[in-house]
Amino acid sequence: MSERSPLKLAVLAVATGALVLTSGCAGRGGKNKDTAYVARDVDTLYMAAKARLDKGDTRQAAALFDEVERQHPYSPWARRAQLMSAFSYYVARDYSKAIQSAQRFLSIHPGNKDAAYAFYLVAVSYYEQISDVSRDQKVTEQAKQALTEVVRRYPKTDFAADARLKIDLVNDHLSGKEMTIGR
Repeated sequence: MSERSPLKLAVLAVATGALVLTSGCAGRGGKNKDTAYVARDVDTLYMAAKARLDKGDTRQAAALFDEVERQHPYSPWARRAQLMSAFSYYVARDYSKAIQSAQRFLSIHPGNKDAAYAFYLVAVSYYEQISDVSRDQKVTEQAKQALTEVVRRYPKTDFAADARLKIDLVNDHLSGKEMTIGR
């Protein structure tokens, strides 16, 4: 075996050190930035999120509403923030996150007075994802199921009235798919 010279060992050590130091910088240029944790009282945090939503910055508003829930999970504001997060994601057209947020609210607060709204948000989030009849209709079926659930659980609400109209449109869409297959 050959013996390594001190110069080669020094170069190897410097190269290894440089590699370790620069690897800590990896990933800093990514687009997916988390909301920086800054401890704030619940009122300030919720109002900042609401202000972002009012300005139309829906993604940042959703992140701040999520932060309300993260920092103050047992606060009465946390329940409201969960719904507002779902709504913000819906307005931002991030329907999968809207569905997740609304379903998280429903799993934690199934009997809450705002549960009808959460069910409705899930349903319309699926509904907004319906594509043309030439594509897979899984989302259309999910929309129909969610809309039917709104009507079944909350039949006398405005949400149910809108859901009934949307169910008719979904059924027409599914019929169109069947016609396409039949041709």
